[in-house]
Amino acid sequence: MKRKSFIYSDLSKKQLEKLKEFYIQKKVESFSHEELKQFVREIISHQINDTIDKEEEMEAWREISDFFGERFEIVILEIQTKYVDDKNILETEIDSQKQRIELLEKNNFDQEKKDMWDD
Repeated sequence: MKRKSFIYSDLSKKQLEKLKEFYIQKKVESFSHEELKQFVREIISHQINDTIDKEEEMEAWREISDFFGERFEIVILEIQTKYVDDKNILETEIDSQKQRIELLEKNNFDQEKKDMWDD
């Protein structure tokens, strides 16, 4: 007898939620201690290192600040001291990003001024 192929829409919303919860529980239980640590490391790394915009960067900053608590300023000072030559890199990246945005805005404005009958 051939086994029926299920798809997610065969389940109610609640059934799908329960299946997901069951999967998560069993998946975590199947990890060894080292696999679990590696998995968590990858998730946190993605969450902190792959920020896309200012809002996500601020969220990562708050999370880091909360984690280090009262030691946060000490950690920052140690990093600033250790990597003193790298302080202008972020400013340069922000300046070049700002220039690209201004150029894009200027190009879009120029395109909008173009008369649609000028083809």
